[in-house]
Amino acid sequence: MRPKLLTAVLLATALSMPANAADESSDPSAVKLEDAIECRLAASTYNGFALALNGEERIASKRHWVPADSRNTLMNEYDLPTAITVAGHYSTRRIAFTANGVLAVLDLSDPTTIAREQKIENSVDASPLIEAMTASGRATRAEIEAATKSRKFLGAKVLTDRTELPEAGGVFGTHTIISRNISNVSTHPGKTFYGCSYRIDVIGKDGKPL
Repeated sequence: MRPKLLTAVLLATALSMPANAADESSDPSAVKLEDAIECRLAASTYNGFALALNGEERIASKRHWVPADSRNTLMNEYDLPTAITVAGHYSTRRIAFTANGVLAVLDLSDPTTIAREQKIENSVDASPLIEAMTASGRATRAEIEAATKSRKFLGAKVLTDRTELPEAGGVFGTHTIISRNISNVSTHPGKTFYGCSYRIDVIGKDGKPL
């Protein structure tokens, strides 16, 4: 991890951790992967876990996660020794870590299936374009939808959105957003990503990111 990014993560983690939460967050090895994917962790707890994957704790190695070749430079992927179940009934042995979250890589070609179950909408929905093309008479709706089966999906549901301004005499505060995410990417055809992002921004007295 780049030094500046590491410093920012450590600072944000420390600032977002309540005084009585030290014991809870001090043992990253106790964190369950499924809890991280399902957004059940505090952001500070997740960050401690993510930093420990390949840190001194060597969590990834101790859990026998095997690094996997990734066609996406923004992800670090692992193959698990045994499958996990997420979102109730989806099973996978492949996971991916991004800059601020963790995802289960599902053998699911149509993300809308799990998105409907999670009540998450596509922020890049192509429906208006499909309707316009259908209205033009160039093709039927069925033909257009068949030609756009693999269209982009990117959706999120914000579960936590909390701003903590600096305390009296303090300089730094935090803005924490935890969200459940569903997406697909062209580097992984036929796959759907399901997981959670834990974002902590360091803010100043005016509430703006530093």
